[in-house]
Amino acid sequence: MDKKLLLIIVLLIPLTIVSFFFKETNFNISKNQEEENKQSVDNLKVQVLKDNQKLNVDLEDYVIGVVAGEMPALFELEALKAQAIASRTYVINHMTKNESITATTDDQVYNTEEEMKNKWQDKYDEYYQKIKTAVTSTKGLIMKYHDIPIKAYYYSMSNGYTESSINVFNEENDYLQSISSPWDEDNSNTIKISKEDFCTKLSITCDNITIKDIKKDESNRVSNITINNKVFTGLEIRKKLNLRSTDFTFNILDSDIEIITKGYGHGVGMSQYGANYMAKEGYNYEEILKYYYKDIKIDNI
Repeated sequence: MDKKLLLIIVLLIPLTIVSFFFKETNFNISKNQEEENKQSVDNLKVQVLKDNQKLNVDLEDYVIGVVAGEMPALFELEALKAQAIASRTYVINHMTKNESITATTDDQVYNTEEEMKNKWQDKYDEYYQKIKTAVTSTKGLIMKYHDIPIKAYYYSMSNGYTESSINVFNEENDYLQSISSPWDEDNSNTIKISKEDFCTKLSITCDNITIKDIKKDESNRVSNITINNKVFTGLEIRKKLNLRSTDFTFNILDSDIEIITKGYGHGVGMSQYGANYMAKEGYNYEEILKYYYKDIKIDNI
């Protein structure tokens, strides 16, 4: 063999060994970090305020209880996965500012296993395993915007559009803007309330009801309305009359007020029914979440 060629081979052997060792070391570090991330998720506890008691619940068990409480178990698996990530993100964001979280709609509805059994009866095993699959298959995943866990608001169904967070919560979040949600736009609901109840709940005189100056925002929800010369926000009307949403119209009848609403919930973030229809059309959980929450990334806690 040529002496020069032999010399080059001899010189390259140490470099090859070092390079291989470096790659193996990096691989092991990456594996170790992944294992540490899983362990850190396993060690996370959520302090849940439920029925005047403080419960310390493992994070992933908490997420199972929230998905069970917040979304119908009959929904598509990809929608349940999207809900699992949204619920996990919500509590992680919440935990950066608060020690505990309520188990009600003030934060997120959380069901214990006993409540799930009472609710689902003979379907308990089937539904529990389905929701557990949605949670475990997305274990530790949350949504981030600029590497910070987002405020993952969600609600039942839209009126055809989501609502901007500035209009509901007075929060400017670039990832929570008004967008189209055509999958669940056909969901109007009609109720009647007596004129007397209507006036009492709004603290107005009932001699002659006049409704005018209705202002709506870009999502077609009422931002302001004047009733008997008193100005209300759409949010005030929804709360005082216990309406499904702020997309409402009034019809004054002889002795009643007919109220027609579209959508159900505050309208900010992910529409759960919209997510389910997207899943039925073949969208996966990542596509669903990135549709409703703009420019976010899905990452480990």
